[in-house]
Amino acid sequence: MPGFGQILGIEGTAWNLSAALFDTDLVALASRPYRPAQGGIHPREAAQHHAAEMNELLGSVLKEPEKVRGIAFSQGPGLGPCLRTVATAARSLALALDVPLVGVNHCIAHVEIGCFATGCKDPIVLYASGANTQVIGYLNGRYRIFGETLDVGIGNALDKFARAKDFPHPGGPHIEKLAKSGSYVELP
Repeated sequence: MPGFGQILGIEGTAWNLSAALFDTDLVALASRPYRPAQGGIHPREAAQHHAAEMNELLGSVLKEPEKVRGIAFSQGPGLGPCLRTVATAARSLALALDVPLVGVNHCIAHVEIGCFATGCKDPIVLYASGANTQVIGYLNGRYRIFGETLDVGIGNALDKFARAKDFPHPGGPHIEKLAKSGSYVELP
């Protein structure tokens, strides 16, 4: 949006708390990940982490808050306590700055970034992230879920595998490293 001004985005659906400031290009980006000493993500502890880190995080990207013209925040899906913490911070800041507030669907944001990068107008995607494993398509001006897992999302399955192998959080990069060093197995 050339000339609109800066947009602040706040993301905190699970273990990572992030903020980005964007104009016609990225202005600032900062993250404060929650890394449990052992096991998986504890929603309450992750939310407490987000609350404790929020002011410092926002201060690191907001050098001139008067230039912010809108705030977007991750509204879901995600861990309830984390989502509430982010929503509260975003609403408070939007009120203080008197700017519009927009809740963003985390899954659709991932898909839209892919559309923006590729120029795709009507995607059908296999979305696999965290607890969500879905086939999503764009039809008649909106996204629709054509199907989804009814048990464990692929991201959660990988997290469980990583914990069983005692990999540190997040386990995905460790699993990926092992996969890249493994041997390809042809399946029928």
